[in-house]
Amino acid sequence: MSDAAVLSSSASREVPVQADRAASALLAIEDLSVEFRSMAGTTKAVAGFSMAVAPGRTVALVGESGSGKSVTSQAILGLLPKNGVITSGRILFRDGEMGVVDLATIPRAAPQFRSIRGRSIAMVFQEPMTAFSPLHTLGDQIGEMAAVHRRASKAEIAELTAETLRLVRFPEPTRAMRMYPFELSGGLRQRAMIAMALMCRPPLLIADEPTTALDVTLQAQILKLLKDLQAELGMALLLITHDLGVVANLAEEVVVMHHGRIVESGPVETIFSRPSHPYLISLMKAVPDFSDSERRRLTPIREIKIDADVLIRPKASGPVGEPLVEARGLTKSFSLRGDRKLVGRAPAQVIRALDDVSITVRRGECLGLVGESGSGKTTLARALMRAVPVDAGSIVLHGADGPVDLVAADRDTMFKVRKRMQYVFQDPFSSLDPRMTVGAILSEPLEIHGLCEAGERRARVERLLAAVGLEPSHAARYPHSFSGGQRQRIGIARALALEPEILICDEPVAALDVSVQAQILNLLRDLQRLSGLTYVFITHNLAVVNHIADRIVVMCDGAVVEMAPRADLFREPLHPYTRLLIEAVPHADLSRPLDFSHLPEAGLIGRRDWPAPFTVRPGLAMPPLLEARPGHFVRAADLGFLGPAPSRHAAPVLSAEAALETQA
Repeated sequence: MSDAAVLSSSASREVPVQADRAASALLAIEDLSVEFRSMAGTTKAVAGFSMAVAPGRTVALVGESGSGKSVTSQAILGLLPKNGVITSGRILFRDGEMGVVDLATIPRAAPQFRSIRGRSIAMVFQEPMTAFSPLHTLGDQIGEMAAVHRRASKAEIAELTAETLRLVRFPEPTRAMRMYPFELSGGLRQRAMIAMALMCRPPLLIADEPTTALDVTLQAQILKLLKDLQAELGMALLLITHDLGVVANLAEEVVVMHHGRIVESGPVETIFSRPSHPYLISLMKAVPDFSDSERRRLTPIREIKIDADVLIRPKASGPVGEPLVEARGLTKSFSLRGDRKLVGRAPAQVIRALDDVSITVRRGECLGLVGESGSGKTTLARALMRAVPVDAGSIVLHGADGPVDLVAADRDTMFKVRKRMQYVFQDPFSSLDPRMTVGAILSEPLEIHGLCEAGERRARVERLLAAVGLEPSHAARYPHSFSGGQRQRIGIARALALEPEILICDEPVAALDVSVQAQILNLLRDLQRLSGLTYVFITHNLAVVNHIADRIVVMCDGAVVEMAPRADLFREPLHPYTRLLIEAVPHADLSRPLDFSHLPEAGLIGRRDWPAPFTVRPGLAMPPLLEARPGHFVRAADLGFLGPAPSRHAAPVLSAEAALETQA
């Protein structure tokens, strides 16, 4: 569907701000327009935007990247860039001290605006790692809000900071105040960001993509936290997101934006039960869900067209279904620094990132690796590429010339292996050299491996761009001039340059909009179908892994706890960790709300006390990997929890090694 068709559709159901509603609203935006002016011209980012947020209510602002969501929030807080100009409209805010003020008319650096910002309107930014200063402790940064707006004493600031950290369910708040942002996990950094926003108990909280790229369990915890805090403090919440599952579980009203305009708005029940605008309907069709047993093809707003004739088809080194990569007994540990506050310094803590991990990747399949951050997924992927050395175990790559043990392989052998195994990174922007054109980026692997002459490289680069749905003219451009989805396609094209047999995809769609995510997932499936590629696909999103994977391996605390064919895993998950992951997925369906009661307490993720027979005792060997169903393995001491079932496959109790021989 073209953008023109989306905007000109007569099905639009835009709801203007009514006069009486605006009069009682905490925040009322009327006919707001924002432009960005530069030497290249003028870009209209927001055009005629109107909405209202009532006290204590949750309003979700939904749309793709570039739709104007974040620009709207920046205009509210006076945080627009220098070239951003409000050309029309009003932003009326009901402040407790100053009454109703028009934020659009107040100079951004004025004391009046600085008084409102943080005290009455606070913001939770999308990426807390870049929003926090790496040079100051959490206590100093969070307490600064009270120092500026309350002019409290040092002791009062410390007490209020600890109290606010406890309010956001932060484990060990007093100790956390001495820590730096890089010492926290992603979920705890997001809690710290929320704590800083709540220091002055503002009546309005703006949350800009507060759960993007978080694990499903951490995301569910943050959603529950926001819900609880809103009820406890009575504050209003303006939620900016592209995740319709988050909207369904948190919002009361929804405003859908596209190209700076509202295309549809209304109560959340109406939006989900009777969507009318083609853009909103397209967004909903682009959302993957693990209840889709038929694995329908996702419908992005803009489909990527691939010419099958230009695809590079690597030569298979063996028949489909045979083992391509076999990892056995992989173990990897990392040491953390001791606490600087302790006299004599405590001994370094050892983290076991991989704990006797064994997997088999078959030719032509997509093997999904799922788990939370810290479960060992990325460490396993890098170990398969020999990017990190393992402490013990073997990794065998099978080929036409026989098996190669990657753990023991020398430099020359690994150079040859690199052509057969390639990596697609999570963040394409940081993995693409900003000083090189796309053409240079794609031709670099060809130069390093001497695959073709200089005259042939241009044609090869154009084929790679066409293979991922990009134009030949894009070869002359730099990475910064592309959108996030286009940069990810460039990363995939670079990985395909050497005609590999296997791609290791590390969270390739974690931070993408649902429509762009659908583009990339469809592209990967098409490339696999047409070129016979093998994938190891790493993600924390079970809906995504259900859409693309053939078999799924579930990892927790560095160990494999369950592995099974995709359909079997979702139909009957056996391990409590797998069930926890599935229960934490937010659905874009009001009839299936999240059950927050099954979530672990804040800070306890990663420290599991599973019931018998899944219990892992500290210092003792883990339970074995047993075959509970044909091809369905679970880590448990025994299979008695399944109960008597005469029709059930009478599988023998297998060791981990024997189980892996069976699955291979």
